Amino acid sequence: MRIIFAGGGTAGHINPALAIAGYVRQQQPDAEILYIGCKGGMEERLVPQAGYDFKGVIVQGFRRKLTPKGIAENIVTVKKAIGAEIDAKAIIKEFKPDICVGTGGYVSGPVLKAAAKLGVPTLIHEQNAYPGITNKMLAKSADRVMLAMPAAKKHFKGKCRFVETGNPVRGEILTAERESARKTLGLDERPVILSFGGSLGAQIINESLADIISRSAKDGKYQHIHAYGQYGKWFPDLLKEKGADLDKADNLDIREYINDMPICLAAADVVVARAGAITLSEIQVKGKPSVLIPSPNVAENHQYHNAMALVEKNAAVMIEEKDLTPEKLTEEIDKLASDPERLKEYSENAKKMAVDDAAKRIYSVIIEVLSQKQ
Repeated sequence: MRIIFAGGGTAGHINPALAIAGYVRQQQPDAEILYIGCKGGMEERLVPQAGYDFKGVIVQGFRRKLTPKGIAENIVTVKKAIGAEIDAKAIIKEFKPDICVGTGGYVSGPVLKAAAKLGVPTLIHEQNAYPGITNKMLAKSADRVMLAMPAAKKHFKGKCRFVETGNPVRGEILTAERESARKTLGLDERPVILSFGGSLGAQIINESLADIISRSAKDGKYQHIHAYGQYGKWFPDLLKEKGADLDKADNLDIREYINDMPICLAAADVVVARAGAITLSEIQVKGKPSVLIPSPNVAENHQYHNAMALVEKNAAVMIEEKDLTPEKLTEEIDKLASDPERLKEYSENAKKMAVDDAAKRIYSVIIEVLSQKQ
């Protein structure tokens, strides 16, 4: 099997592709896999780290505000999309894939459009209850539209062939174990808090966590792994201003990005994060109690609805960003981390919500479509 994956921009689009690719390789070790992403995007770093070949094209997103500057930038976006489709066609002709799978993000648009025009079967996977603009655009020409959540169906127009698969979770996430993960990270039995605000970082989450992290630097109550993101490089200085000596506080692991998420997630007792679909799927399969802070800056406020699904099942705490303060976040983390019975209940309820065979379901769709094309 020769297969191209396309997706990028955020880890929420990249990780599903890597999870599917990993399962394909388990089933067919000789499968040839190529990932097409955006030059300079996160995927250019993460995909080769995961062991897959990568080719880049140049794309950028559309501006929603139609100001004169926004209109000018959108003209550039269209030109780049045309160029990206031309480049993608050349890559596809050279690689000769049997099938092309898109997992969202602007880069998947020109790649899957090029594949469809060349007669290559195409599949798209939508992670959220409210689909992204690229997937909505590609759905009509796709051989299958794979959905993590059935609620997404109503947002697609035209005739689409839907398959409900759930969100794929990387095999490393599924197999990582708590005790070995804590040993690898050099952690003891004190509670471990894992927090992150996305690959770029979320300023309000960083600011709200600074108090409890700097407190832990002094009292050692928690072990804390925190990723401040690409735009949060100021965060270590903020901790120092609050009296945290990062050189001496061996219970703190403060970094820009978490490259070893399977290990960190397995080791955690409480997770503090946004409510992106892939993050929640990983939290669920590992049965991790969580404090969720949905981003309000997403289409149809879908992260709020993602988070509410866990809250309603007694599997998570939610703090809306409008209500987020350092005091509120500290209080919720302390209440959850200090209550073993509640931790156990949230863990069990999160696990009940998990779909742990999504990659297998998606692989079955790939095989089905290929068999029909032969």
